Amino acid sequence: MRKVAICAPATPLKRNYADAVLKLAETEFPDIALTFHPQCFVVEGHFAGRDEVRLEALLECANDPQFDAVWFAKGGYGSNRIAAEFIHSAGIAARNKAYLGYSDLGFILGSLYRAGIGKSVHAPMPVDVKREGGVAAVRRTLSWMSGDDSGLDPSLSGKPAVAFNLYTLAMLVGTRFMPDLSGHEILIEEVGEYEYAIDRLLFHVFENLEGVAGIRLGEVTAVPENDRPFGASPEEIVRYWCDRYDIEYLGRAAIGHTPDNRIVPFGLEG
Repeated sequence: MRKVAICAPATPLKRNYADAVLKLAETEFPDIALTFHPQCFVVEGHFAGRDEVRLEALLECANDPQFDAVWFAKGGYGSNRIAAEFIHSAGIAARNKAYLGYSDLGFILGSLYRAGIGKSVHAPMPVDVKREGGVAAVRRTLSWMSGDDSGLDPSLSGKPAVAFNLYTLAMLVGTRFMPDLSGHEILIEEVGEYEYAIDRLLFHVFENLEGVAGIRLGEVTAVPENDRPFGASPEEIVRYWCDRYDIEYLGRAAIGHTPDNRIVPFGLEG
């Protein structure tokens, strides 16, 4: 039996989504036991509890040796506020776990990867069950935790890889939490940002990258309509910055804020 703890380092999860995920796991994945930490449902302003509440729950899940993995319930914003304290207080048991999530949770995944703690994995989260077609996304993560690699991003080439939301990556680079991505293929995705903002984020990211193996672009969704056309698509913007910084553009990836979001284990695990 694989035991998985679920907590919310950023924003809260609605109980009906947790119930739907529990039912799916009980019905189709009897070898996986999910435990939702009560903190997942705490609401305090924007966050799933105060910083210290979210930190305590994350540490309880990570440092408990009975759990094999920590699955992040939902993104949003907030995991960066507890990243330093989490890495400092992660114990021996935390080093033997997989940590799964995406979007804002890239702060935690990147910090863990830099610190060499556990296995960071970009993967759909319980909140994705709310999307149209989202059950398939949640099932993909549960299948991976059961040993099925069919949900991996098909673009993975055998080189070390990481996957990040672009905005999250842009906030991560240049900080003490940013891992060394030399030799890595970097998969990026974005949601809800203007094309000019994507251009600006890429400038900042590329200014802070050295020796990477290339960039893959995932889904860019819910792009707002600006008061004037930017004049370039997201893929054209990525190609522009790749050319300007002499970084290889590797094509498309199947990650993003959609039900088709695929799994990317950080490093060589893919």
